[in-house]
Amino acid sequence: MNKRVGIIEDAVAFLSSWLDGRKPVAGIILGSGLGQLAEEIQDPIVVPYVMVPGFPAATAVGHKGNFICGKLGGKFIIAMQGRYHYYEGYPMDTVVLPIRVMIKLGIKYLFVSNATGAMNKSFNIGDLMLIRDHINLLPNPLIGPNLDDFGPRFPDMTCAYDLKLQEKMLAIAAKQGVELKRGIYVSCSGPTYETPAEYAFYASMGADNVGMSVTPEVIVARHAGIRVLGMSVITDVAHEATDDYITDENEIVRQADLASRKMTGLFRSLISTL
Repeated sequence: MNKRVGIIEDAVAFLSSWLDGRKPVAGIILGSGLGQLAEEIQDPIVVPYVMVPGFPAATAVGHKGNFICGKLGGKFIIAMQGRYHYYEGYPMDTVVLPIRVMIKLGIKYLFVSNATGAMNKSFNIGDLMLIRDHINLLPNPLIGPNLDDFGPRFPDMTCAYDLKLQEKMLAIAAKQGVELKRGIYVSCSGPTYETPAEYAFYASMGADNVGMSVTPEVIVARHAGIRVLGMSVITDVAHEATDDYITDENEIVRQADLASRKMTGLFRSLISTL
């Protein structure tokens, strides 16, 4: 047996024993400071990552490192309270391991969120941005022998972010009086924040915001035919070089937390329609 497959199957068997045969319809990944949605999950089953075979601890600021299973919007879902990042030193197979496990547990949809910096000059701190496409500058998680049980060797990425889910989310946001930006997200390795020159370069590529996650998760989900919706919180904006400005990770988590209530309402409403 492929070693990667064995790790996935062991984790699936362990988590399945907690779910009493129930299959989550959707998986949700909550990024830096965005764990508040987990508090809305009814009858929660909380499983720390470190309890799951093959799963290391989450080390990023604002990432609690738990699976939380329960009902949200009347549907049984599984949420990740924090994720793994390439910059933490994990191989890409570990970064995307939770997504492959959730796929085997039965999810049909994946909702991803993260805290990001914006190059688009019309964006402000605290804005929510619906991801309409991405530019992946991280290693592709499908490099290596293909896992045929999940999907084809060369998966299509024309609509990485599901168009119908985007339409639904825009309608829900309008009904709730929440302004949603839309844009193209670019992912980098981190852990350094961007220089002004890097911000300008990414903007010249056509990107609206930048972060250190999401794209590997989305690639693995689309490899398996999972429908994806992505949302970013703008927690920092591009700036000129100055001695007076310092990008602060604690401030980024704080800004994400302030925006998380709006995002929670949007996700809950969308999940209720699945």
